[in-house]
Amino acid sequence: MTAASQYAHHFPVSWEELHRHSRALAWRLLEQGPFHAIVAVTRGGMVPAAIVARELGLRVIDTICAASYDEEARGHVQLLKTVAPDLAGEGPEAGAGCLVIDDLVDTGETAKVIRKLLPRAHFATVYAKPAGRPLVDTYITEVSQDTWILFPWDIEPQFTPPLHTRRTAG
Repeated sequence: MTAASQYAHHFPVSWEELHRHSRALAWRLLEQGPFHAIVAVTRGGMVPAAIVARELGLRVIDTICAASYDEEARGHVQLLKTVAPDLAGEGPEAGAGCLVIDDLVDTGETAKVIRKLLPRAHFATVYAKPAGRPLVDTYITEVSQDTWILFPWDIEPQFTPPLHTRRTAG
């Protein structure tokens, strides 16, 4: 059983929708800066971060690499790579002027780790679930906690039977 199959709802997102929502995020962030750099949370935050960087005219981009779950299961947050020290700064001022971008805040566990590392950064996501929403400063679309978002890099077009044919006898 995959992690995605354990959710009551699925929310497929096309490339066009992700692009539109990422641009909407950039629009909201225009008034929040100034930012001197973007920190993309890999892997999901890389595409939105590229779009936001273009829209805000930012060319300094770094990554923070964290792993907390895959298609099979969830686990604790493992930090694989952090940002360059000269970019983020140190101590209580770490992250000042940085914009952290991720595709989604779910339970908030990854966001908590990043907040400890970069307490002054502005944290923005395209999508937010209720458990993680308080940990981000800006987001575009909220989905329910029991929804699995199907990002365009995780899906391919295929036939889907009509809803009326999927009813279970009972």
